[in-house]
Amino acid sequence: MNKKVAFYTLGCKLNYSETSTIGRLFNKAGFDTVDFTDTPDVFVINTCSVTENADKKCKKVVKEALKISPNAYVTIVGCYAQLKPKEISEIPGVDMVLGAAEKFQIIDHITDLTKQPKALVYNQPVSEVNQFISSYSFGDRTRTFLKVQDGCDYSCTFCTIPLARGASRSDTIEHVVEQARQIVASGVKEIVLTGVNLGDFGIRDGKREDKFFDLVKALDEVDGIERIRISSIEPNLLTDEIIEFVSTSKRFMPHFHIPLQSGNNKILGLMRRRYKRELYVDRVAKIKELMPDCCIGVDVIVGFPGETREDFIDTYNFLNGLDVSYLHVFTYSERENTLAAEMPHPVPGSTRADRSKMLHILCDKKRRAFYATQLNKTDEVLFEGDIKDGYMHGFTRNYVKVKAKYDPVLVNELKSVHLTNISHDGDVEITESEEILVH
Repeated sequence: MNKKVAFYTLGCKLNYSETSTIGRLFNKAGFDTVDFTDTPDVFVINTCSVTENADKKCKKVVKEALKISPNAYVTIVGCYAQLKPKEISEIPGVDMVLGAAEKFQIIDHITDLTKQPKALVYNQPVSEVNQFISSYSFGDRTRTFLKVQDGCDYSCTFCTIPLARGASRSDTIEHVVEQARQIVASGVKEIVLTGVNLGDFGIRDGKREDKFFDLVKALDEVDGIERIRISSIEPNLLTDEIIEFVSTSKRFMPHFHIPLQSGNNKILGLMRRRYKRELYVDRVAKIKELMPDCCIGVDVIVGFPGETREDFIDTYNFLNGLDVSYLHVFTYSERENTLAAEMPHPVPGSTRADRSKMLHILCDKKRRAFYATQLNKTDEVLFEGDIKDGYMHGFTRNYVKVKAKYDPVLVNELKSVHLTNISHDGDVEITESEEILVH
Protein backbone atom coordinates (compact mmCIF):
# COMPACT_ATOMS: atom_id res chain seq x y z
CA MET A 1 0.00 0.00 0.00
CA ASN A 2 1.12 3.56 -0.70
CA LYS A 3 2.18 5.80 2.16
CA LYS A 4 -0.38 8.41 3.18
CA VAL A 5 0.24 12.16 3.51
CA ALA A 6 -1.99 14.86 4.99
CA PHE A 7 -1.64 18.63 4.78
CA TYR A 8 -2.63 21.54 6.98
CA THR A 9 -2.32 25.12 5.76
CA LEU A 10 -2.16 28.23 7.91
CA GLY A 11 -2.34 31.73 6.49
CA CYS A 12 -2.95 33.26 3.10
CA LYS A 13 -4.23 32.15 -0.30
CA LEU A 14 -0.63 32.01 -1.49
CA ASN A 15 0.08 29.31 1.10
CA TYR A 16 -2.92 27.32 -0.13
CA SER A 17 -1.65 27.40 -3.71
CA GLU A 18 1.79 26.22 -2.55
CA THR A 19 0.37 23.45 -0.36
CA SER A 20 -1.55 22.12 -3.34
CA THR A 21 1.61 22.12 -5.46
CA ILE A 22 3.55 20.29 -2.74
CA GLY A 23 0.69 17.78 -2.59
CA ARG A 24 1.10 17.04 -6.29
CA LEU A 25 4.82 16.39 -5.69
CA PHE A 26 3.87 13.77 -3.09
CA ASN A 27 1.32 12.19 -5.43
CA LYS A 28 3.93 11.87 -8.19
CA ALA A 29 6.23 10.20 -5.64
CA GLY A 30 3.57 7.55 -4.91
CA PHE A 31 1.92 8.98 -1.79
CA ASP A 32 -1.86 9.09 -1.34
CA THR A 33 -3.27 12.36 -0.05
CA VAL A 34 -5.71 11.78 2.82
CA ASP A 35 -7.64 13.82 5.36
CA PHE A 36 -5.82 15.10 8.42
CA THR A 37 -7.70 12.62 10.63
CA ASP A 38 -7.03 9.56 8.45
CA THR A 39 -3.91 8.37 10.37
CA PRO A 40 -1.38 9.57 7.75
CA ASP A 41 2.24 8.46 7.64
CA VAL A 42 3.37 12.03 6.95
CA PHE A 43 1.99 15.39 8.04
CA VAL A 44 3.04 18.53 6.17
CA ILE A 45 2.13 21.75 7.95
CA ASN A 46 2.47 24.92 5.87
CA THR A 47 2.86 27.83 8.26
CA CYS A 48 2.24 31.56 8.39
CA SER A 49 3.97 34.03 10.66
CA VAL A 50 2.05 37.25 10.07
CA THR A 51 0.89 37.33 13.69
CA GLU A 52 1.91 35.77 16.97
CA ASN A 53 -1.33 33.80 16.94
CA ALA A 54 -0.22 32.04 13.72
CA ASP A 55 2.88 30.75 15.53
CA LYS A 56 0.75 29.38 18.36
CA LYS A 57 -1.56 27.69 15.85
CA CYS A 58 1.39 25.84 14.34
CA LYS A 59 2.32 24.32 17.70
CA LYS A 60 -1.28 23.33 18.33
CA VAL A 61 -1.61 21.64 14.92
CA VAL A 62 1.55 19.58 15.58
CA LYS A 63 0.14 18.46 18.92
CA GLU A 64 -3.18 17.43 17.37
CA ALA A 65 -1.43 15.62 14.51
CA LEU A 66 0.49 13.43 16.93
CA LYS A 67 -2.69 12.57 18.80
CA ILE A 68 -4.13 11.24 15.53
CA SER A 69 -1.02 9.43 14.31
CA PRO A 70 1.69 9.28 17.03
CA ASN A 71 4.33 7.71 14.76
CA ALA A 72 3.77 10.00 11.78
CA TYR A 73 6.61 11.99 10.25
CA VAL A 74 5.94 15.71 10.82
CA THR A 75 7.41 18.31 8.46
CA ILE A 76 6.99 22.06 8.86
CA VAL A 77 7.31 24.42 5.88
CA GLY A 78 6.33 28.02 5.17
CA CYS A 79 7.08 31.47 6.56
CA TYR A 80 7.39 30.43 10.21
CA ALA A 81 9.80 27.67 9.15
CA GLN A 82 12.01 30.24 7.38
CA LEU A 83 11.95 32.76 10.22
CA LYS A 84 12.35 30.48 13.25
CA PRO A 85 13.71 27.08 12.19
CA LYS A 86 15.47 26.39 15.51
CA GLU A 87 12.36 27.20 17.53
CA ILE A 88 10.24 24.91 15.38
CA SER A 89 12.79 22.10 15.48
CA GLU A 90 12.42 22.03 19.26
CA ILE A 91 8.64 21.49 19.15
CA PRO A 92 8.06 17.92 20.39
CA GLY A 93 7.25 15.60 17.51
CA VAL A 94 8.61 17.73 14.67
CA ASP A 95 10.92 15.69 12.41
CA MET A 96 11.89 18.15 9.67
CA VAL A 97 11.89 21.89 9.02
CA LEU A 98 12.20 23.23 5.47
CA GLY A 99 12.85 26.87 4.65
CA ALA A 100 11.56 28.94 1.74
CA ALA A 101 14.08 27.59 -0.77
CA GLU A 102 13.78 23.96 0.32
CA LYS A 103 10.01 23.37 0.61
CA PHE A 104 9.59 22.49 -3.06
CA GLN A 105 12.41 19.93 -2.78
CA ILE A 106 10.52 18.22 0.04
CA ILE A 107 10.46 14.82 -1.69
CA ASP A 108 14.26 14.81 -1.94
CA HIS A 109 14.51 15.40 1.80
CA ILE A 110 11.70 13.15 3.00
CA THR A 111 12.52 9.84 1.28
CA ASP A 112 13.49 8.23 4.60
CA LEU A 113 10.64 8.49 7.11
CA THR A 114 12.75 7.26 10.01
CA LYS A 115 12.27 9.52 13.01
CA GLN A 116 15.57 10.88 14.36
CA PRO A 117 16.41 12.02 17.91
CA LYS A 118 16.62 15.60 16.61
CA ALA A 119 14.63 17.34 13.91
CA LEU A 120 16.39 17.82 10.59
CA VAL A 121 16.63 21.46 9.48
CA TYR A 122 17.20 22.64 5.91
CA ASN A 123 17.09 26.40 5.79
CA GLN A 124 19.09 28.74 3.53
CA PRO A 125 19.44 32.45 4.37
CA VAL A 126 16.51 34.31 2.83
CA SER A 127 18.97 36.43 0.82
CA GLU A 128 19.71 33.31 -1.22
CA VAL A 129 16.03 32.65 -1.93
CA ASN A 130 15.72 34.08 -5.43
CA GLN A 131 14.03 31.44 -7.57
CA PHE A 132 10.36 31.73 -8.47
CA ILE A 133 8.43 28.46 -8.11
CA SER A 134 5.00 28.49 -9.72
CA SER A 135 2.04 27.07 -7.79
CA TYR A 136 -1.70 26.75 -8.01
CA SER A 137 -4.36 25.15 -5.86
CA PHE A 138 -6.20 22.14 -7.18
CA GLY A 139 -9.13 20.06 -5.99
CA ASP A 140 -11.82 22.72 -5.82
CA ARG A 141 -13.50 22.53 -9.24
CA THR A 142 -14.92 26.02 -8.81
CA ARG A 143 -11.91 28.20 -7.98
CA THR A 144 -8.12 28.02 -8.25
CA PHE A 145 -5.54 30.25 -6.54
CA LEU A 146 -2.77 30.85 -9.08
CA LYS A 147 0.54 32.16 -7.72
CA VAL A 148 2.21 34.57 -10.16
CA GLN A 149 4.51 36.56 -7.85
CA ASP A 150 6.49 35.93 -4.65
CA GLY A 151 8.58 37.94 -2.19
CA CYS A 152 8.52 41.67 -1.46
CA ASP A 153 10.93 44.60 -1.81
CA TYR A 154 8.89 46.88 0.45
CA SER A 155 10.04 47.61 3.98
CA CYS A 156 6.87 48.11 6.03
CA THR A 157 7.95 48.35 9.66
CA PHE A 158 5.46 45.73 10.94
CA CYS A 159 6.02 43.01 8.37
CA THR A 160 8.20 39.87 8.40
CA ILE A 161 7.25 38.69 4.92
CA PRO A 162 10.42 39.99 3.19
CA LEU A 163 12.42 38.12 5.86
CA ALA A 164 10.41 34.95 5.25
CA ARG A 165 10.02 34.99 1.47
CA GLY A 166 12.87 37.13 0.13
CA ALA A 167 12.97 39.67 -2.67
CA SER A 168 10.20 40.28 -5.20
CA ARG A 169 10.24 37.89 -8.15
CA SER A 170 7.70 36.70 -10.68
CA ASP A 171 6.66 34.07 -13.16
CA THR A 172 6.72 34.87 -16.88
CA ILE A 173 3.56 36.01 -18.59
CA GLU A 174 3.86 33.14 -21.06
CA HIS A 175 4.00 30.52 -18.30
CA VAL A 176 1.11 32.08 -16.36
CA VAL A 177 -1.02 32.01 -19.51
CA GLU A 178 -0.05 28.37 -20.12
CA GLN A 179 -1.04 27.44 -16.56
CA ALA A 180 -4.31 29.33 -16.91
CA ARG A 181 -5.15 27.27 -19.98
CA GLN A 182 -4.37 24.04 -18.10
CA ILE A 183 -6.53 25.14 -15.18
CA VAL A 184 -9.47 25.97 -17.47
CA ALA A 185 -9.11 22.60 -19.22
CA SER A 186 -9.58 20.88 -15.84
CA GLY A 187 -13.03 22.45 -15.48
CA VAL A 188 -12.24 25.31 -13.11
CA LYS A 189 -14.26 28.45 -13.86
CA GLU A 190 -12.61 31.04 -11.59
CA ILE A 191 -8.93 31.90 -11.22
CA VAL A 192 -7.74 34.07 -8.33
CA LEU A 193 -4.34 35.67 -8.97
CA THR A 194 -2.16 35.59 -5.87
CA GLY A 195 1.23 36.85 -4.74
CA VAL A 196 2.94 38.53 -1.81
CA ASN A 197 2.94 41.91 -3.58
CA LEU A 198 0.86 41.12 -6.63
CA GLY A 199 0.97 44.57 -8.19
CA ASP A 200 4.78 44.34 -8.27
CA PHE A 201 4.57 41.50 -10.80
CA GLY A 202 7.22 41.55 -13.52
CA ILE A 203 10.58 41.32 -11.73
CA ARG A 204 12.87 38.46 -12.76
CA ASP A 205 16.53 38.10 -11.77
CA GLY A 206 16.31 41.45 -10.01
CA LYS A 207 15.22 43.35 -13.13
CA ARG A 208 11.79 44.56 -14.13
CA GLU A 209 10.71 42.93 -17.38
CA ASP A 210 6.92 43.38 -17.32
CA LYS A 211 4.15 45.14 -15.44
CA PHE A 212 1.14 43.63 -13.73
CA PHE A 213 -1.02 45.39 -16.31
CA ASP A 214 0.73 43.39 -19.05
CA LEU A 215 -0.28 40.16 -17.29
CA VAL A 216 -3.87 41.36 -16.88
CA LYS A 217 -4.18 42.08 -20.60
CA ALA A 218 -2.65 38.72 -21.56
CA LEU A 219 -4.95 36.71 -19.28
CA ASP A 220 -7.99 38.54 -20.57
CA GLU A 221 -7.29 36.97 -23.98
CA VAL A 222 -7.28 33.35 -22.71
CA ASP A 223 -10.31 31.55 -24.10
CA GLY A 224 -12.41 29.57 -21.64
CA ILE A 225 -11.72 31.52 -18.46
CA GLU A 226 -15.08 32.53 -17.03
CA ARG A 227 -13.79 34.62 -14.15
CA ILE A 228 -10.53 36.14 -12.91
CA ARG A 229 -10.12 37.91 -9.57
CA ILE A 230 -7.20 39.98 -8.30
CA SER A 231 -6.63 38.74 -4.74
CA SER A 232 -4.99 41.88 -3.29
CA ILE A 233 -3.15 44.87 -4.72
CA GLU A 234 -1.40 47.82 -3.04
CA PRO A 235 -3.16 51.17 -3.63
CA ASN A 236 0.01 52.75 -5.06
CA LEU A 237 0.25 49.92 -7.61
CA LEU A 238 -3.42 49.96 -8.59
CA THR A 239 -3.16 52.24 -11.61
CA ASP A 240 -5.88 53.99 -13.59
CA GLU A 241 -5.13 51.74 -16.57
CA ILE A 242 -5.78 48.60 -14.48
CA ILE A 243 -9.05 50.00 -13.11
CA GLU A 244 -10.19 51.16 -16.55
CA PHE A 245 -9.34 47.80 -18.12
CA VAL A 246 -11.19 45.79 -15.45
CA SER A 247 -14.23 48.02 -15.87
CA THR A 248 -14.65 46.85 -19.49
CA SER A 249 -13.34 43.27 -19.13
CA LYS A 250 -15.66 40.28 -19.36
CA ARG A 251 -13.25 38.06 -17.42
CA PHE A 252 -11.87 40.25 -14.63
CA MET A 253 -14.47 40.63 -11.90
CA PRO A 254 -15.55 44.00 -10.43
CA HIS A 255 -13.90 43.21 -7.10
CA PHE A 256 -10.73 44.71 -5.62
CA HIS A 257 -9.07 43.99 -2.30
CA ILE A 258 -6.83 46.96 -1.46
CA PRO A 259 -4.73 47.03 1.75
CA LEU A 260 -5.03 50.30 3.65
CA GLN A 261 -3.60 49.34 7.11
CA SER A 262 -4.44 52.75 8.64
CA GLY A 263 -6.65 55.69 7.80
CA ASN A 264 -4.35 58.05 9.69
CA ASN A 265 -1.40 59.57 7.82
CA LYS A 266 0.82 59.70 10.90
CA ILE A 267 0.45 55.97 11.43
CA LEU A 268 0.90 55.28 7.71
CA GLY A 269 4.22 57.13 7.97
CA LEU A 270 5.29 55.05 10.99
CA MET A 271 4.36 51.92 9.06
CA ARG A 272 6.44 53.11 6.06
CA ARG A 273 3.55 52.60 3.72
CA ARG A 274 4.14 54.06 0.27
CA TYR A 275 1.06 56.30 0.10
CA LYS A 276 -1.11 58.63 2.14
CA ARG A 277 -4.79 58.17 2.72
CA GLU A 278 -5.60 60.76 0.07
CA LEU A 279 -4.34 58.33 -2.59
CA TYR A 280 -6.63 55.63 -1.19
CA VAL A 281 -9.61 58.00 -1.47
CA ASP A 282 -8.64 58.64 -5.09
CA ARG A 283 -8.43 54.91 -5.91
CA VAL A 284 -11.85 54.18 -4.41
CA ALA A 285 -13.37 57.16 -6.22
CA LYS A 286 -11.90 56.03 -9.55
CA ILE A 287 -13.24 52.50 -9.10
CA LYS A 288 -16.72 53.65 -8.13
CA GLU A 289 -16.83 56.16 -10.98
CA LEU A 290 -16.34 53.38 -13.54
CA MET A 291 -17.89 50.46 -11.61
CA PRO A 292 -20.53 51.73 -9.16
CA ASP A 293 -21.38 48.16 -8.09
CA CYS A 294 -17.74 47.09 -7.58
CA CYS A 295 -16.94 45.33 -4.32
CA ILE A 296 -13.95 46.82 -2.46
CA GLY A 297 -12.30 45.05 0.48
CA VAL A 298 -9.87 46.71 2.89
CA ASP A 299 -7.06 45.41 5.13
CA VAL A 300 -6.60 47.47 8.30
CA ILE A 301 -4.33 47.05 11.35
CA VAL A 302 -5.37 48.29 14.80
CA GLY A 303 -3.14 48.96 17.80
CA PHE A 304 0.06 49.87 15.94
CA PRO A 305 2.71 51.42 18.25
CA GLY A 306 2.01 55.10 18.74
CA GLU A 307 -1.66 54.83 17.68
CA THR A 308 -3.48 57.16 20.07
CA ARG A 309 -7.19 57.13 20.66
CA GLU A 310 -7.46 60.15 18.36
CA ASP A 311 -5.49 58.34 15.64
CA PHE A 312 -7.78 55.33 15.85
CA ILE A 313 -10.94 57.47 15.76
CA ASP A 314 -9.48 59.18 12.71
CA THR A 315 -9.09 55.76 11.03
CA TYR A 316 -12.58 54.70 12.11
CA ASN A 317 -14.20 57.85 10.73
CA PHE A 318 -12.17 57.59 7.54
CA LEU A 319 -13.36 54.03 6.92
CA ASN A 320 -16.92 54.84 7.94
CA GLY A 321 -17.07 57.56 5.28
CA LEU A 322 -15.39 55.48 2.58
CA ASP A 323 -17.46 53.70 -0.07
CA VAL A 324 -16.01 50.24 0.61
CA SER A 325 -17.72 46.88 1.05
CA TYR A 326 -15.96 44.95 3.83
CA LEU A 327 -12.91 45.02 6.11
CA HIS A 328 -10.24 42.49 7.04
CA VAL A 329 -9.19 43.59 10.52
CA PHE A 330 -5.80 42.61 11.97
CA THR A 331 -4.77 43.26 15.56
CA TYR A 332 -1.14 44.39 15.61
CA SER A 333 1.30 41.96 17.23
CA GLU A 334 5.01 42.47 17.74
CA ARG A 335 7.23 40.46 15.38
CA GLU A 336 10.91 39.90 16.01
CA ASN A 337 13.39 41.70 13.76
CA THR A 338 10.91 44.36 12.69
CA LEU A 339 11.32 48.08 13.36
CA ALA A 340 7.81 48.37 14.76
CA ALA A 341 8.63 45.92 17.58
CA GLU A 342 11.14 48.45 18.93
CA MET A 343 8.95 51.51 18.56
CA PRO A 344 7.88 53.49 21.65
CA HIS A 345 4.35 53.86 22.99
CA PRO A 346 2.98 50.35 22.47
CA VAL A 347 -0.81 50.09 22.69
CA PRO A 348 -2.11 47.94 25.59
CA GLY A 349 -3.51 44.57 24.52
CA SER A 350 -6.98 45.28 25.89
CA THR A 351 -7.12 48.52 23.91
CA ARG A 352 -6.08 46.70 20.74
CA ALA A 353 -8.88 44.19 21.32
CA ASP A 354 -11.47 46.95 21.86
CA ARG A 355 -10.45 48.72 18.67
CA SER A 356 -10.57 45.47 16.74
CA LYS A 357 -14.10 44.83 17.98
CA MET A 358 -15.21 48.28 16.86
CA LEU A 359 -13.89 47.71 13.35
CA HIS A 360 -15.43 44.24 13.12
CA ILE A 361 -18.80 45.81 13.91
CA LEU A 362 -18.12 48.46 11.27
CA CYS A 363 -17.27 45.67 8.80
CA ASP A 364 -20.66 44.04 9.36
CA LYS A 365 -22.32 47.40 8.81
CA LYS A 366 -20.35 48.03 5.61
CA ARG A 367 -21.06 44.60 4.16
CA ARG A 368 -24.79 44.87 4.85
CA ALA A 369 -24.91 48.36 3.36
CA PHE A 370 -23.14 47.13 0.22
CA TYR A 371 -25.48 44.18 -0.10
CA ALA A 372 -28.45 46.53 0.25
CA THR A 373 -27.27 48.47 -2.82
CA GLN A 374 -27.45 45.22 -4.83
CA LEU A 375 -31.10 44.45 -4.10
CA ASN A 376 -33.46 44.22 -7.08
CA LYS A 377 -30.52 43.57 -9.41
CA THR A 378 -29.72 40.49 -11.46
CA ASP A 379 -26.24 38.94 -11.51
CA GLU A 380 -24.50 35.65 -12.18
CA VAL A 381 -23.58 33.38 -9.27
CA LEU A 382 -20.89 30.71 -9.46
CA PHE A 383 -22.04 27.99 -7.07
CA GLU A 384 -19.58 25.99 -4.97
CA GLY A 385 -19.80 22.44 -3.70
CA ASP A 386 -19.93 23.19 0.01
CA ILE A 387 -22.92 21.96 2.04
CA LYS A 388 -23.98 23.43 5.37
CA ASP A 389 -27.35 22.73 6.96
CA GLY A 390 -28.70 21.67 3.57
CA TYR A 391 -27.55 24.83 1.80
CA MET A 392 -24.81 25.61 -0.74
CA HIS A 393 -23.14 28.93 -1.44
CA GLY A 394 -21.80 30.96 -4.31
CA PHE A 395 -20.66 34.46 -5.20
CA THR A 396 -21.87 37.02 -7.69
CA ARG A 397 -19.42 38.75 -10.01
CA ASN A 398 -19.01 41.49 -7.41
CA TYR A 399 -18.61 39.10 -4.47
CA VAL A 400 -22.08 39.12 -2.94
CA LYS A 401 -22.44 35.83 -1.07
CA VAL A 402 -25.51 33.85 -2.09
CA LYS A 403 -26.97 30.67 -0.64
CA ALA A 404 -29.43 28.18 -2.05
CA LYS A 405 -30.84 24.80 -1.12
CA TYR A 406 -28.22 22.22 -2.04
CA ASP A 407 -28.54 20.87 -5.55
CA PRO A 408 -25.62 18.87 -6.98
CA VAL A 409 -26.55 20.06 -10.48
CA LEU A 410 -25.69 23.64 -9.47
CA VAL A 411 -22.08 22.86 -8.38
CA ASN A 412 -19.58 24.77 -10.52
CA GLU A 413 -22.41 26.31 -12.54
CA LEU A 414 -22.98 29.96 -13.37
CA LYS A 415 -26.61 30.86 -12.78
CA SER A 416 -28.36 34.17 -13.33
CA VAL A 417 -30.26 35.19 -10.20
CA HIS A 418 -32.23 38.12 -8.87
CA LEU A 419 -31.27 39.65 -5.53
CA THR A 420 -34.38 40.51 -3.59
CA ASN A 421 -33.85 40.56 0.15
CA ILE A 422 -31.30 40.61 2.97
CA SER A 423 -32.06 37.89 5.51
CA HIS A 424 -31.19 37.93 9.20
CA ASP A 425 -27.92 36.00 8.91
CA GLY A 426 -26.45 37.88 5.97
CA ASP A 427 -26.20 35.27 3.16
CA VAL A 428 -28.30 34.86 0.03
CA GLU A 429 -31.02 32.28 -0.57
CA ILE A 430 -32.57 31.17 -3.86
CA THR A 431 -36.27 30.47 -3.68
CA GLU A 432 -38.14 28.20 -6.08
CA SER A 433 -38.88 31.28 -8.18
CA GLU A 434 -35.11 31.74 -8.43
CA GLU A 435 -35.11 34.90 -6.37
CA ILE A 436 -32.18 35.53 -4.08
CA LEU A 437 -32.18 36.75 -0.55
CA VAL A 438 -29.02 38.61 0.36
CA HIS A 439 -27.98 38.00 3.96
